[in-house]
Amino acid sequence: MLRFAVAGSPLSTPPPGGTVEGIRRAAALGLDAMEIEWVRNVPQNRERMAEIRHTAEELGMILTAHAPYYVNLNAREKEKLAASVKRVTDALAMAEIAGARSVCVHPAFYLGMDPPAAYANVRKATDGIMKLKNKLFPDVNLAFETMGKTAQFGTIEEVLKLSREFDIYPCVDLAHMHARANGGYNTEEAFRDVLDMYADYLGKKSLGTMHLHYSGIAYTAKGERKHVPLRESDARWKDCLRVLKERHAGGVLVCESPALEEDTLLLQRTYATLK
Repeated sequence: MLRFAVAGSPLSTPPPGGTVEGIRRAAALGLDAMEIEWVRNVPQNRERMAEIRHTAEELGMILTAHAPYYVNLNAREKEKLAASVKRVTDALAMAEIAGARSVCVHPAFYLGMDPPAAYANVRKATDGIMKLKNKLFPDVNLAFETMGKTAQFGTIEEVLKLSREFDIYPCVDLAHMHARANGGYNTEEAFRDVLDMYADYLGKKSLGTMHLHYSGIAYTAKGERKHVPLRESDARWKDCLRVLKERHAGGVLVCESPALEEDTLLLQRTYATLK
């Protein structure tokens, strides 16, 4: 089953806002999933995390989370690397308490390194993080995201290879892939190729528990510029949905559109009409 999630609390969430009220509002809109956006920092209030879990369970909502943007597991400076690792582990640990099933992480920047050298550094940092899994986040997936800029570590091949090594699964952001390829990954054939590659790396059953991101996106030759509403983009989103349904992809698709709930509901309703 594929669920459609808003990226953070819906824009129409009533005051005072916050994650708990956002979950309630998303459920009232007819959605059954939400991604918690910890993109600036990770809250440490465990009672609040428990309240988030209780609310989501009560309403039948599936949760994912997004770790802070300020992560570079390829950082040269030991202090920056340690801070990045801490942000990731904090997000995973709090997600465990909040009941989120997967945490999206922007893995790294190349910093002028050859991709294989950057991969080795990211792999080493990931190994350290995963050694804490049983203690801190036994039920949460570490989802390295496919990234939208050519300067960022995070091609589909890189995140799938890392995921296979550590028995995790990535966050496949199809909008980022489209931007990074300067307009590529935007046909039914291309979407099928992505899912085929995913299944080749992680097994066909893995398609049933995916963590996906999608939206319209503006881009340049260097990749992602900004997210835009679906109808203002060149995204062939109906073709994308058609392939996801055809291949029985399941899990959570998070819509990161500026037209947050509007586009999330558009995707959900369109998907429901497809044969």
